Amino acid sequence: MKFRSLNRLALVVALAFGSLAIAGGSHAQQTPSPAALAAAKELVALKGGGAMFDPLIPGVIESAKNQFLPTNPNLAGPLTEVANQLHKEYEPKRAEIVDLVAKIYAQHFTEQELKDIVAFYKTPAGKKMLTQEPIAINQSLTAAQDWANQFSDTVLQRFRTEMAKKGHKL
Repeated sequence: MKFRSLNRLALVVALAFGSLAIAGGSHAQQTPSPAALAAAKELVALKGGGAMFDPLIPGVIESAKNQFLPTNPNLAGPLTEVANQLHKEYEPKRAEIVDLVAKIYAQHFTEQELKDIVAFYKTPAGKKMLTQEPIAINQSLTAAQDWANQFSDTVLQRFRTEMAKKGHKL
């Protein structure tokens, strides 16, 4: 439960960045060149990778703090102080996440493919994709969750019906 929002964030990030993975990978690079890494980093920046990953570090810190709170409620103040200190201390780790994702992209796309993708995202259609894709993904996740809830109700009712035929009331 405590990582529910982080799991949803991870899913959103995976879908947003996964849309690129569908298109390529046949010319993967085992050791990306510095230029490929730079293009991949630009791509991650254009796709909003920095902002997408912003909640990860604070989320991990707050989750860790919240693990200690139930058994140490009298330490809420000091735990919050430590959490605030860690937020500042670990802020530079954001760059590590972006670098990690850029390296992964650079391993799956050639330097030229990355440059082509970056060029696309600078076109009007690409810019629209950048602004509208997160909205479409969020709406898709919500719609999929709603659909799953409705389907679950249907399946539960079928179980009840079929078990009733067998003489069992659920």
